[in-house]
Amino acid sequence: VRLVESGGGLVQAGGSLRLRCTASGAIFSVFSGVDMDWYRQAPGKQREWVATITSGRSTNYAESVKGRFAISRDNSQKRVHLQMNSLQPEDTAVYFCDARGQQWAQGQGTQVTVQGQGTQVTVSS
Repeated sequence: VRLVESGGGLVQAGGSLRLRCTASGAIFSVFSGVDMDWYRQAPGKQREWVATITSGRSTNYAESVKGRFAISRDNSQKRVHLQMNSLQPEDTAVYFCDARGQQWAQGQGTQVTVQGQGTQVTVSS
């Protein structure tokens, strides 16, 4: 089984993205019993846990994303989603999914880049 992440992209601060993780090659009865995680890794930083959804559909979130991100799963499609709203530049990272307790092949991740609003600079003589 290989995990395949997709859905990343470039957005402005305040925007939204929906990430998808597909367990390619998994069978329904196994996937539906596995707890799934999303992680992210920003350049020069350690991998950071983002969210978990259990086989029973309980969810848990890192404080930094609570209230903005929502994790869900579609067992029939062997997929886990991460809906990300109100994105901020500090959310910029490569996002990975993982299956707890399984030796499934790790995917390449999906890049999420959030551009800030910028700041106006005015020079007068």
